[in-house]
Amino acid sequence: MAKNDNKTVANVDSVANFMATVEDPQKAADSQVILDMMKEITHEEPVMWGKSIVGFGSYHYKYASGREGDWMLTGFSPRKTSLTLYLLYGLEKFQHLLDKLGKHKTGKGCLYIKRLSDVDQDVLKEVIAANYNWMKETNGGQNT
Repeated sequence: MAKNDNKTVANVDSVANFMATVEDPQKAADSQVILDMMKEITHEEPVMWGKSIVGFGSYHYKYASGREGDWMLTGFSPRKTSLTLYLLYGLEKFQHLLDKLGKHKTGKGCLYIKRLSDVDQDVLKEVIAANYNWMKETNGGQNT
């Protein structure tokens, strides 16, 4: 069994204290909306993952290589250049929603938004909910 050598793990750091460190007023306000949105969608309390990611829920993964660990089902981080939403292992499954979202970029498992006013927040809620539910049902894609 390979040990979990992830640098980003859930911890007991305060989400409220982290949120208070977001310097840009617009990013701080947008982050609070996303925090509230994710709490409503997941019905879970937020947990800090590493020093700068707010995560919701968790799942255990194990790769064929033997590497295994735990990761959040969804989360976000107010990065300097954008709000990064961690919508893992399923963005391509929700392209029909992303097409209606508004101005955004995607990466492997991440959705990047400059500001919430650039996107349709109702569609964003759909994207988050659809991805979270898929992640939960499939144990992070492990059961597909």
